[in-house]
Amino acid sequence: MNLFLALIRRDITLAMRHGGSGWLPIGFFLTVSTLFGFSIGPDTALLARLAPGLIWVAALLAVLISLERIFQSDFEDGTLDLLRLSPLPLPAMVLAKICAHWLSTGLPLIVATPLLALQLNLPASAYGWLLASLILGTPAFSLIGAIGAALTVSLKRGGLLIPLLILPLYVPVLIFGVACVDASLAGLSPWPHIKLLGAIVLLAAVLGPVASVAALKMAAE
Repeated sequence: MNLFLALIRRDITLAMRHGGSGWLPIGFFLTVSTLFGFSIGPDTALLARLAPGLIWVAALLAVLISLERIFQSDFEDGTLDLLRLSPLPLPAMVLAKICAHWLSTGLPLIVATPLLALQLNLPASAYGWLLASLILGTPAFSLIGAIGAALTVSLKRGGLLIPLLILPLYVPVLIFGVACVDASLAGLSPWPHIKLLGAIVLLAAVLGPVASVAALKMAAE
């Protein structure tokens, strides 16, 4: 457990220090959401109706641009090979790096969401459901995205291929996340969508690290 937590701390520290890469997704998230608001104009009713989808799409894109750094730098400098020789099992190592990615990318997006919801005129009654859906959805983005990052880790400019591999798998998360907020705005129960998001997270938590480990082993060979 100490090794697991130490690896998480290390990856978060590197994300914050190296070239501002840890801050890039949150800056992208804020910029894209703001530009969407400006492009729609002063129609507050339309903004409120589109806000859930705009925030979710901006969050998805912000996570996409950060996926390459989960394994790439460690693969290039040989750190990944050293981690494979450590007492920490490889699936646990991968899970630690996924947790670090979510803590340095997904969690800041969630913290910034209320500000964007206010800017996009989302009714206050939907804030809780928006945050709840993102709390479930962003870990799924990291878990699924790690598979794409592992598959392309040995390729030059492999980060360009990650969206092509991962976007189809992100679609259900995006659909249920937006539907959760829309249901709350329509006076319907968001719980079915929350439960489906929870099921996706659990499935991704089981399959994501295993598939990522298999892809990393292929890259090492």
